[in-house]
Amino acid sequence: MEKLTIQEEEAMLAIWKTGEGNVKSFLETMPDPKPPYTTLASTVKNLEKKGYVESRQVGNMFLYNPIVNETDYKKKFMNGVVKDYFENSYKELVAFFAKEKKISADELKEIIHLIEKK
Repeated sequence: MEKLTIQEEEAMLAIWKTGEGNVKSFLETMPDPKPPYTTLASTVKNLEKKGYVESRQVGNMFLYNPIVNETDYKKKFMNGVVKDYFENSYKELVAFFAKEKKISADELKEIIHLIEKK
């Protein structure tokens, strides 16, 4: 599984959210500013070449379906981020976000609760 570009990740988020659909349906779920239709269509074709989606033709339209699971993608690349930028330590990752005030004490308490619950 190779890392996607930002444009490809944005397209995959729309595909994961939509499930099976066509380029138009993916475009509708994307936040503004939306890419041009032709740009998204090219991106989806690239995702198919990379093995992230599969297509089937229905009449004169192609329907695309995600092959790669969103959770699997996130796990693989979050592990890479933690390894490359946070000395392979999730503690360092959380500390970074706490220092940058990107996570509140209440959110940290929720995380602790989730950890203790499992």
